[in-house]
Amino acid sequence: MTLAGQLCIQAHANRLANHRLHAAMAALDAAALHARRTGFFPSLAATLNHVLEVDQYYVGALCGDAGLADHWRRFVPDAALHELAARQKASDERLIAFCAGLDDTGCERMVDMPRDAGRVQHDCAAHVLAHLFMHQTHHRGQVHAMLSGTAVPPPQLDEFLMPSEAHFRVADMAALGWDEARVYGPQQHDGG
Repeated sequence: MTLAGQLCIQAHANRLANHRLHAAMAALDAAALHARRTGFFPSLAATLNHVLEVDQYYVGALCGDAGLADHWRRFVPDAALHELAARQKASDERLIAFCAGLDDTGCERMVDMPRDAGRVQHDCAAHVLAHLFMHQTHHRGQVHAMLSGTAVPPPQLDEFLMPSEAHFRVADMAALGWDEARVYGPQQHDGG
């Protein structure tokens, strides 16, 4: 498997995890979504908005968007889960499209990331993607833990990277209109 292929699978895994997480959380009312909880960001809504804000910044940097220096000031958090989930879906799908177009050269391309005081950070796309996937997983884990204090059982979120675990994601893949062979390529496993 190539690095670009692995990054594309991770982008799909990210979308699948967000899809499953947001679907589970749809049963929460606004009070539960915004209730103060233990975490770096003290509510489910605040944590999910942080994930979205950071995703939009890094995906924008990867895609070469102009105006990223103002991103943090312009970001408006969503109070309603359905609105946040729709924006996250759009960001996730943009990330998938970016990763689907990657090759070895694209993985090594330098990405400019405007920071404070006019400073611009430069890292290769593969490193930016690795950082982004780690950030997403880290904060989704916090949301997962916070859900334990609600009436919603935390959903399983770690079954999406291995082709041999296809049986765990059949419903999610169908809901997203995806095909195992398109996402994972030719299967070379015993089927689980």
